[in-house]
Amino acid sequence: MMHRKKHFPLQLSGGQQQRVAVARAVIAKPSLILADESTGNLDSAHGEEVMNILTELNQNGITLVIVTHSQRDAEYSNRIVRLFDGQIVSENIR
Repeated sequence: MMHRKKHFPLQLSGGQQQRVAVARAVIAKPSLILADESTGNLDSAHGEEVMNILTELNQNGITLVIVTHSQRDAEYSNRIVRLFDGQIVSENIR
């Protein structure tokens, strides 16, 4: 992404904007990250990279709440809560 460092957000692709958003969230070293479809605009390789970064952050003590429609992304989690029409339909703690 360094080759795009002088570009404005509207000059970036959706996937590039998504990666910048993740980087901005991580750089602040928060204790909690709320991630809504954090890999939604990414190809599978970049999506996996983002999920690995989030997993590492979680292992280092940062709490993550990830909302996703992706079963693949959900599998990175220690706890999966499935909702349907705003109601919890299942919960799986690993």
